[in-house]
Amino acid sequence: MSGPHPATGPATLLVIAKEPVPGRVKTRLTPPYTPMEAAAIAEAALADTLHTVLKTPARRRVLVLDGAPGPWLPPGFDVLPQGSGGLDERIASAFAHCDRGPALLVGMDTPQLTADLLMGVGRDEYDAWFGPAADGGFWALGFAEPSRAEALVPGVPMSTDHTGAVQRRRLAEAGLNVRDLPVLLDVDTAADAVAVAACCPVGSRFATTLNSLAEVGR
Repeated sequence: MSGPHPATGPATLLVIAKEPVPGRVKTRLTPPYTPMEAAAIAEAALADTLHTVLKTPARRRVLVLDGAPGPWLPPGFDVLPQGSGGLDERIASAFAHCDRGPALLVGMDTPQLTADLLMGVGRDEYDAWFGPAADGGFWALGFAEPSRAEALVPGVPMSTDHTGAVQRRRLAEAGLNVRDLPVLLDVDTAADAVAVAACCPVGSRFATTLNSLAEVGR
Protein backbone atom coordinates (compact mmCIF):
# COMPACT_ATOMS: atom_id res chain seq x y z
CA MET A 1 0.00 0.00 0.00
CA SER A 2 1.30 3.42 -0.87
CA GLY A 3 1.87 5.91 1.89
CA PRO A 4 0.43 9.42 2.02
CA HIS A 5 1.34 11.48 -0.98
CA PRO A 6 3.13 14.70 -0.04
CA ALA A 7 1.14 17.89 -0.45
CA THR A 8 2.18 19.49 -3.72
CA GLY A 9 -0.03 22.55 -4.09
CA PRO A 10 -3.14 23.28 -6.14
CA ALA A 11 -4.38 20.60 -8.51
CA THR A 12 -5.01 20.83 -12.21
CA LEU A 13 -8.81 21.01 -12.47
CA LEU A 14 -10.45 19.27 -15.43
CA VAL A 15 -14.08 19.63 -16.49
CA ILE A 16 -15.31 16.95 -18.89
CA ALA A 17 -18.37 18.13 -20.77
CA LYS A 18 -20.51 17.97 -23.86
CA GLU A 19 -21.44 21.05 -25.88
CA PRO A 20 -25.04 21.96 -24.87
CA VAL A 21 -26.70 21.32 -28.24
CA PRO A 22 -30.46 20.59 -28.36
CA GLY A 23 -31.10 16.90 -28.85
CA ARG A 24 -27.58 15.90 -27.76
CA VAL A 25 -27.61 16.76 -24.07
CA LYS A 26 -29.89 16.00 -21.15
CA THR A 27 -32.23 13.90 -23.29
CA ARG A 28 -33.74 12.33 -20.16
CA LEU A 29 -35.21 15.76 -19.36
CA THR A 30 -37.36 15.46 -22.49
CA PRO A 31 -40.21 15.37 -21.61
CA PRO A 32 -41.27 17.41 -19.70
CA TYR A 33 -38.78 19.87 -21.21
CA THR A 34 -38.28 20.42 -24.93
CA PRO A 35 -34.86 19.65 -26.43
CA MET A 36 -34.18 23.41 -26.56
CA GLU A 37 -35.08 23.81 -22.88
CA ALA A 38 -33.03 20.78 -21.89
CA ALA A 39 -30.04 22.28 -23.69
CA ALA A 40 -30.56 25.58 -21.85
CA ILE A 41 -30.59 23.69 -18.54
CA ALA A 42 -27.40 21.84 -19.54
CA GLU A 43 -25.73 25.10 -20.56
CA ALA A 44 -26.57 26.68 -17.21
CA ALA A 45 -25.21 23.64 -15.34
CA LEU A 46 -22.00 23.76 -17.35
CA ALA A 47 -21.58 27.51 -16.89
CA ASP A 48 -22.07 27.22 -13.13
CA THR A 49 -19.51 24.40 -12.98
CA LEU A 50 -16.94 26.35 -14.97
CA HIS A 51 -17.36 29.48 -12.84
CA THR A 52 -16.99 27.42 -9.66
CA VAL A 53 -13.75 25.98 -11.00
CA LEU A 54 -12.59 29.52 -11.76
CA LYS A 55 -13.09 30.41 -8.08
CA THR A 56 -11.00 27.46 -6.95
CA PRO A 57 -7.20 27.76 -6.68
CA ALA A 58 -5.70 25.62 -9.43
CA ARG A 59 -2.43 24.88 -11.14
CA ARG A 60 -4.29 24.85 -14.46
CA ARG A 61 -7.93 24.73 -15.59
CA VAL A 62 -8.90 22.55 -18.55
CA LEU A 63 -12.21 21.98 -20.32
CA VAL A 64 -12.19 18.58 -22.02
CA LEU A 65 -14.98 19.12 -24.52
CA ASP A 66 -17.07 17.06 -26.89
CA GLY A 67 -18.07 19.78 -29.35
CA ALA A 68 -17.19 23.44 -29.75
CA PRO A 69 -16.87 26.22 -27.16
CA GLY A 70 -19.68 28.76 -26.92
CA PRO A 71 -20.46 32.04 -25.13
CA TRP A 72 -20.95 30.04 -21.92
CA LEU A 73 -17.18 29.47 -21.66
CA PRO A 74 -15.44 32.02 -19.41
CA PRO A 75 -11.80 32.96 -19.98
CA GLY A 76 -9.18 31.09 -18.05
CA PHE A 77 -9.57 27.58 -19.48
CA ASP A 78 -7.50 25.56 -21.88
CA VAL A 79 -9.94 23.75 -24.17
CA LEU A 80 -9.01 20.28 -25.38
CA PRO A 81 -11.06 17.74 -27.35
CA GLN A 82 -12.25 14.55 -25.72
CA GLY A 83 -10.57 11.36 -26.78
CA SER A 84 -12.29 8.50 -28.56
CA GLY A 85 -14.01 5.47 -27.09
CA GLY A 86 -16.40 5.05 -24.20
CA LEU A 87 -16.68 7.44 -21.28
CA ASP A 88 -14.21 5.38 -19.25
CA GLU A 89 -11.59 5.75 -21.97
CA ARG A 90 -12.36 9.45 -22.43
CA ILE A 91 -11.96 10.11 -18.70
CA ALA A 92 -8.63 8.29 -18.69
CA SER A 93 -7.41 10.22 -21.73
CA ALA A 94 -8.39 13.53 -20.08
CA PHE A 95 -5.83 12.87 -17.35
CA ALA A 96 -3.21 12.25 -20.03
CA HIS A 97 -3.31 15.99 -20.77
CA CYS A 98 -1.98 16.75 -17.29
CA ASP A 99 1.61 17.35 -16.30
CA ARG A 100 2.97 15.71 -13.17
CA GLY A 101 1.21 16.84 -10.05
CA PRO A 102 -2.31 16.33 -8.73
CA ALA A 103 -5.32 16.53 -11.03
CA LEU A 104 -9.05 16.39 -10.33
CA LEU A 105 -11.76 15.82 -12.94
CA VAL A 106 -15.42 16.83 -12.49
CA GLY A 107 -18.42 16.58 -14.78
CA MET A 108 -21.07 19.12 -15.80
CA ASP A 109 -24.02 17.51 -14.02
CA THR A 110 -23.53 18.91 -10.51
CA PRO A 111 -24.13 22.69 -10.70
CA GLN A 112 -24.54 22.77 -6.92
CA LEU A 113 -20.78 22.27 -6.70
CA THR A 114 -18.97 24.92 -4.66
CA ALA A 115 -15.33 25.93 -4.49
CA ASP A 116 -15.30 24.88 -0.83
CA LEU A 117 -15.88 21.26 -1.89
CA LEU A 118 -12.79 21.37 -4.07
CA MET A 119 -10.54 23.26 -1.67
CA GLY A 120 -7.58 21.29 -0.42
CA VAL A 121 -7.45 18.81 -3.28
CA GLY A 122 -3.78 18.51 -4.17
CA ARG A 123 -2.69 20.21 -0.98
CA ASP A 124 -3.71 17.32 1.26
CA GLU A 125 -1.84 14.06 1.71
CA TYR A 126 -3.81 11.68 -0.48
CA ASP A 127 -3.09 9.59 -3.56
CA ALA A 128 -6.61 9.94 -4.99
CA TRP A 129 -9.89 11.79 -4.54
CA PHE A 130 -13.33 10.36 -5.20
CA GLY A 131 -16.71 12.11 -5.28
CA PRO A 132 -19.62 9.63 -5.30
CA ALA A 133 -22.94 10.49 -6.94
CA ALA A 134 -26.30 9.62 -5.41
CA ASP A 135 -27.28 7.54 -8.46
CA GLY A 136 -24.34 5.18 -8.01
CA GLY A 137 -21.92 6.97 -10.31
CA PHE A 138 -19.31 9.56 -9.42
CA TRP A 139 -19.02 13.31 -9.93
CA ALA A 140 -15.31 13.74 -9.21
CA LEU A 141 -12.18 11.65 -9.63
CA GLY A 142 -8.63 12.73 -8.99
CA PHE A 143 -5.10 11.40 -8.77
CA ALA A 144 -1.94 12.75 -7.18
CA GLU A 145 -0.20 11.15 -10.16
CA PRO A 146 -2.53 11.58 -13.18
CA SER A 147 -0.81 8.76 -15.05
CA ARG A 148 -2.51 6.30 -12.66
CA ALA A 149 -5.78 6.92 -14.54
CA GLU A 150 -4.51 4.98 -17.54
CA ALA A 151 -4.62 1.72 -15.58
CA LEU A 152 -7.42 2.43 -13.11
CA VAL A 153 -10.27 3.91 -15.18
CA PRO A 154 -10.61 2.03 -18.51
CA GLY A 155 -12.94 -0.92 -18.17
CA VAL A 156 -15.07 0.59 -15.41
CA PRO A 157 -18.71 0.17 -16.55
CA MET A 158 -20.22 3.63 -16.98
CA SER A 159 -23.80 4.82 -16.46
CA THR A 160 -24.81 2.00 -14.12
CA ASP A 161 -25.90 2.02 -10.49
CA HIS A 162 -22.59 0.41 -9.51
CA THR A 163 -20.18 2.54 -11.56
CA GLY A 164 -18.98 4.43 -8.52
CA ALA A 165 -18.55 1.30 -6.41
CA VAL A 166 -16.43 -0.35 -9.10
CA GLN A 167 -14.26 2.75 -9.55
CA ARG A 168 -13.83 3.26 -5.81
CA ARG A 169 -12.89 -0.40 -5.36
CA ARG A 170 -10.26 -0.13 -8.06
CA LEU A 171 -8.63 2.76 -6.22
CA ALA A 172 -8.59 0.79 -2.98
CA GLU A 173 -7.27 -2.37 -4.61
CA ALA A 174 -4.42 -0.36 -6.13
CA GLY A 175 -3.40 0.58 -2.58
CA LEU A 176 -4.20 4.26 -2.95
CA ASN A 177 -4.90 6.47 0.04
CA VAL A 178 -8.27 7.94 -1.02
CA ARG A 179 -10.05 11.04 0.22
CA ASP A 180 -13.81 10.61 -0.20
CA LEU A 181 -15.64 13.81 -1.13
CA PRO A 182 -19.32 14.40 -0.26
CA VAL A 183 -22.09 12.60 -2.15
CA LEU A 184 -23.78 14.87 -4.73
CA LEU A 185 -26.88 14.39 -6.85
CA ASP A 186 -26.41 14.40 -10.63
CA VAL A 187 -28.96 16.15 -12.83
CA ASP A 188 -30.41 13.38 -14.98
CA THR A 189 -34.18 13.70 -14.64
CA ALA A 190 -36.60 16.59 -14.13
CA ALA A 191 -37.01 15.58 -10.47
CA ASP A 192 -33.22 15.65 -10.07
CA ALA A 193 -33.10 19.12 -11.59
CA VAL A 194 -35.63 20.49 -9.09
CA ALA A 195 -33.80 18.90 -6.15
CA VAL A 196 -30.41 20.19 -7.30
CA ALA A 197 -31.72 23.71 -7.96
CA ALA A 198 -32.84 23.88 -4.34
CA CYS A 199 -29.24 23.17 -3.24
CA CYS A 200 -27.52 25.63 -5.57
CA PRO A 201 -25.68 28.70 -4.25
CA VAL A 202 -27.25 32.15 -4.49
CA GLY A 203 -26.95 33.51 -8.03
CA SER A 204 -26.91 30.08 -9.64
CA ARG A 205 -27.48 30.16 -13.39
CA PHE A 206 -28.92 26.66 -13.15
CA ALA A 207 -31.55 27.53 -10.55
CA THR A 208 -32.42 30.76 -12.38
CA THR A 209 -32.90 28.91 -15.67
CA LEU A 210 -34.97 26.15 -14.11
CA ASN A 211 -37.16 28.63 -12.24
CA SER A 212 -37.75 30.68 -15.39
CA LEU A 213 -38.92 27.55 -17.23
CA ALA A 214 -41.19 26.59 -14.34
CA GLU A 215 -42.84 30.01 -14.50
CA VAL A 216 -44.00 29.44 -18.06
CA GLY A 217 -45.56 26.12 -17.03
CA ARG A 218 -44.98 22.65 -18.40
